Amino acid sequence: MSPPREGWRRAALRTFSGAGLVLGTLFLAASLTPSLVPRGAVVQGLLSGVSLAAGYGIGVLLRAGWMALQLPTPAGRLRSLGMVAMVAACGVVIAVAVWRAGVWQNRLRALMEMPPLEVIHPFTVLGVSLVVFLLLLGIARLVRGTWRRLTRWLARHLPGPQAALIALVATALLFWSIGSGVLVNGAMRAFDAAYAQLDARFDAQSPRPTDPLKAGGPGSLLTWEGLGRAGREMIAAGPDAALIAEMTGGPAQEPLRVYVGLNSAEGPAERAALALAELIRIGGFERSTLVIATPTGTGWIDPESQTALEYLLRGDVATVSVQYSYLASWLALLADPAYGVETARAVFAAIYGHWTALPPDSRPQLYLHGLSLGAFNSDLSHDLYQVIGDPHAGALWVGPPFPSRTWAAVTQARNPGTPPWLPSFRDGAVIRFTAQTNHLNTVTTAWGPYRVIFLQYASDAITFYDPHALWRRPAWMRPPLGPDVSPDLVWVPVVTFLQLTIDLMTAVLPPMGFGHVYAFGHYLDGWVGLTDAPGWTSEEIEGLKARVAARQADNDG
Repeated sequence: MSPPREGWRRAALRTFSGAGLVLGTLFLAASLTPSLVPRGAVVQGLLSGVSLAAGYGIGVLLRAGWMALQLPTPAGRLRSLGMVAMVAACGVVIAVAVWRAGVWQNRLRALMEMPPLEVIHPFTVLGVSLVVFLLLLGIARLVRGTWRRLTRWLARHLPGPQAALIALVATALLFWSIGSGVLVNGAMRAFDAAYAQLDARFDAQSPRPTDPLKAGGPGSLLTWEGLGRAGREMIAAGPDAALIAEMTGGPAQEPLRVYVGLNSAEGPAERAALALAELIRIGGFERSTLVIATPTGTGWIDPESQTALEYLLRGDVATVSVQYSYLASWLALLADPAYGVETARAVFAAIYGHWTALPPDSRPQLYLHGLSLGAFNSDLSHDLYQVIGDPHAGALWVGPPFPSRTWAAVTQARNPGTPPWLPSFRDGAVIRFTAQTNHLNTVTTAWGPYRVIFLQYASDAITFYDPHALWRRPAWMRPPLGPDVSPDLVWVPVVTFLQLTIDLMTAVLPPMGFGHVYAFGHYLDGWVGLTDAPGWTSEEIEGLKARVAARQADNDG
């Protein structure tokens, strides 16, 4: 019985590429190094499995190219010894990487003030990796088998090279159609339906308002049902005038908020017109400050930003937002980065058109604001020629996605010697960057009449995702690294790209103040820099931060 069993083992081993397995195991080991976001065992296993498959595929292609060029290869005993040595070396590398993975992850978690992992799950990681690898390998072999069958069939009627080429194109088109036309579109429809159902859900913590100055309340041009879940949360959330007065120690007004959901009107232009009409109805243009806040892909407006602004201005502010999708920002980024631009442009044109028609000495200060995909779309909501004759006051853009127009251009043209995660641009009179530590006041040049502030964390993968990491090291990975980026981070071709892609999807998992989760105090610093914080001293600002932090701690407790 022994010889047949041994023959089965040899046959099984011959189905795998030695070069592919060697490079794949090296990729797997590299995938265990840290990136921007801490990873759990299952997510790490998924990443490692894809990395193993990528390395294996590259190894197979390299060997095929080597053999096609008829270059020399070791044979006989030398080849066997070489394979044993390479497999042993790869095993040692993986063992060391698995052992170090817990240290790397805990060091990153410490930077983000997260508790350490008590138990590392190497068997979970390796088990999930193997399942993912075998699944991807099966798909690859299905593609190869389809190509070979088509080639043999076409070879009955065409010369061999022509048959192989036509079969390759046909196979590529077939599986591309299945992948993009069926799987991807189906997944996007499923995501859209799931998020639409979530948007329609009513939350007991978002009761219908009874104040006629609230969107969706008595006399409103908007129905409470049409606002959607994100809109109802925004309108129902505090702070009200009483809480603002308590937290700021002075008189306060009731802040005004307008939100138009996807179901409130038929198209972007109609929703923008409805937002303008509702804003006029509640007296939004009579406040000292007006903010066009472009929501994220799901329609969400970060309450940390809203409360920071309303506390700072003691309620003397109106905010208007219009929803443009149900999808999470990272999904919209991967599917279509320009998702929502049409709505953003319609809203800006409507609000700005009415604002410019008002007397300059009695109209509010007009600002733009957006987080994540909201920052991307807010940036694209207008162009220079549209506003140069009568510019608005500026913008606070937070966690701008990597393809953002102004962010990308300014970061590329940053002053020499400044890192991409905290650049300075020219003399700082127009555009400034800040992070967890407030850097807005380190510029000696005075602000100009128009201001743009970018708030970004170095650990935010939405901002620092780089597709070119597939083949080159991103600039932000060169020293000095950001304060919340692991010093163990290294660039490995292909693997780093896969790590950052996973980070893009999990950027909201770190605690507040890291990744893509922005904190009240940092928002407050941004709004102070944008508005000059009328009536506040720096000591009072710090006191407000402390009171809000204490209140949040009490609520969490």
